[in-house]
Amino acid sequence: MATFSQKPAEVEKKWIIIDAEGLVVGRLASVIAMRLRGKHKATFTPHVDDGDNVIVINADKVVFTGKKYSDKVYYWHTGFAGGIKERTARQIIEGRFPERVLEKAVERMVPRGPLGRRQMKNLRVYTGSNHPHEAQQPVVFDVASLNKKNVRSA
Repeated sequence: MATFSQKPAEVEKKWIIIDAEGLVVGRLASVIAMRLRGKHKATFTPHVDDGDNVIVINADKVVFTGKKYSDKVYYWHTGFAGGIKERTARQIIEGRFPERVLEKAVERMVPRGPLGRRQMKNLRVYTGSNHPHEAQQPVVFDVASLNKKNVRSA
């Protein structure tokens, strides 16, 4: 029996919407990365972008477990000598672009390269509860019901 290999023209992309309020960042990011890559489908082909389009709302209301909210540090380099910069997760979430925490978590779970960059374009993250994609009729995907650990308990 020959190995199945999906062609880019045969791909059927769905639109799903995820409400991130109260969900743990890493667990949510892994679910989103799987959906973006298409690994949840029986027709998964590693070299084809056959994942779904994912819309995430309320990205500013994600939570961390343990002391990661105050202790987790994001580093980047400016390109100049001694140009290492750092910012904590708390500073980012309370800052101007809180959706970047989730975007970076997903980006680091998707393979690097041209295909990974194309798959990341299928992710749309919004801080509020409204989004401009109603015309695509996205289906609600409940991540909280998949596992009780996906939601942070008090």
